[in-house]
Amino acid sequence: MTSKNIKTYLPWIDFLRILACFMVLISHSCDAFVGTFDNSSTFHQGVFWGSIVRACVPLFAMMSGILLFPVQTDVATFYKKRIGRILVPLLFWSIVLPLTFFIYLNFIKSSLSALIDMNNFTAQATLTKIYTAVFNFNYDTTPLWYMYMLIGLYLIIPIIGSWLNQASKKDIQYFLGFWGITLLAPYIKMIAPTLGYTGNYGQMGLWGVCNWNEFGTFYYFSGFLGYIILAYYLVKYPFQWSLTKTISIAIPLFVIGFIITFSGFLLTQKHYPGNYANLEIVWYFCNINVAMMTVAIFLIVQKLNIRESKWIKNIAGATFGIYLCHFVIVQAMTDTFLNIDYLPASLKILSIALLSFGLSYLVTKLFDTNSITRRFIR
Repeated sequence: MTSKNIKTYLPWIDFLRILACFMVLISHSCDAFVGTFDNSSTFHQGVFWGSIVRACVPLFAMMSGILLFPVQTDVATFYKKRIGRILVPLLFWSIVLPLTFFIYLNFIKSSLSALIDMNNFTAQATLTKIYTAVFNFNYDTTPLWYMYMLIGLYLIIPIIGSWLNQASKKDIQYFLGFWGITLLAPYIKMIAPTLGYTGNYGQMGLWGVCNWNEFGTFYYFSGFLGYIILAYYLVKYPFQWSLTKTISIAIPLFVIGFIITFSGFLLTQKHYPGNYANLEIVWYFCNINVAMMTVAIFLIVQKLNIRESKWIKNIAGATFGIYLCHFVIVQAMTDTFLNIDYLPASLKILSIALLSFGLSYLVTKLFDTNSITRRFIR
């Protein structure tokens, strides 16, 4: 991206796309190990890897902020081009993933994963998952939650883009400052009851949130929109640091964020064992510790001298397809490695992720050979 709003190819973005995609696969490769909630060494290793890659999805969102700004078309054209491309894959994989899970778990291999309840993989349950996809994702289509969220971002990007075209550096900093408050909100909400806050009518929301209102003070500054504006800001106004200085700042930032994420999850598990609602708070993509890790990775990769290469372009071009199809492949790899008792959990997790990445890449390239199936992975 240049000062004249002409978009240029940035090799480090492709590298970051590959890295973020692989981090997603690691995060899902941890699920069966974290899902035991048995406080064993295996559980702790799962939490370690799940915590260290938690920046994966925010990094994907930040890439949207680089690649889509400035918006150079009218709103209707933008929606048609961007949202139209997402709806076809979303519809396709909302059908194919539940069917694949049904066939795999009922006719190919049973699963030892604590996350798998076969009552959820009957023919009737599978049919229900398919037609209720219009409302939301389900277990089989877990990665597609990002697609629903991405459509929301695409809806707002042209509007925000108009503001960014004339916003000053200070204007953007104000927005990011308010967004920073929302990153702290999950922990403020946790602390508030210890200071005497009892909510209202049983609702423990903050700053105007109550049973009849979900939209509090900072609602309009919250969520993944902050990441895409942050990415735009960091590219338009990059820090004039050397690589050495960047690393000296980014690594401590990442380490602090990771310690909060990892230890916070274990501490929450101690007090609220197996409670997803509480455990996910410290793993929220939009909280301060995950944002710290995200920014650290982004700043380092931005400074790396990544040169243009065919293999980086090739793999980066397949990451969307890999993301869409990987979940059932991770399930199959997980079921294979859960039976190998002599391997430590960390090695199992990395092996599952690597093999799933490779197999998902092959599936994506297979889809890419036909003009019809190509629409489902691009």
